[in-house]
Amino acid sequence: QVQLVESGGGLVQAGGSLRLSCAASRLTFRDYHMGWFRQAPGKEREFVAAISTSGTTTYYADPVQGRFTVSRDNNKNTVYLQMSNLKPEDTAAYYCAAASTWRRGYRYNSSYNYWGQGTQVTVSS
Repeated sequence: QVQLVESGGGLVQAGGSLRLSCAASRLTFRDYHMGWFRQAPGKEREFVAAISTSGTTTYYADPVQGRFTVSRDNNKNTVYLQMSNLKPEDTAAYYCAAASTWRRGYRYNSSYNYWGQGTQVTVSS
């Protein structure tokens, strides 16, 4: 079955940086748009960033615009989320997801066919 495995989470001080990775297997990675979402305790899962199949188009949620960068390597079946100038409010479990189409919109959970298990990011003040 399809697997999406996130890594790179951890504990970092405010202002610091982390790079998350999401390795995909058992799907034709280059045919899927990829997204990053996050969920903080007691809150709903929210959109963070997304990247098109070729990597030429990216989208960001307003709170992370200018601080986070999404990228992908189709030869390695991996999508990345470079996070800089981290803030305590960025603390959450981060999930990657794969979408065969963005017909329903790139920022909606329902657009994505497959999800990873998540990796925790904790930003201390």
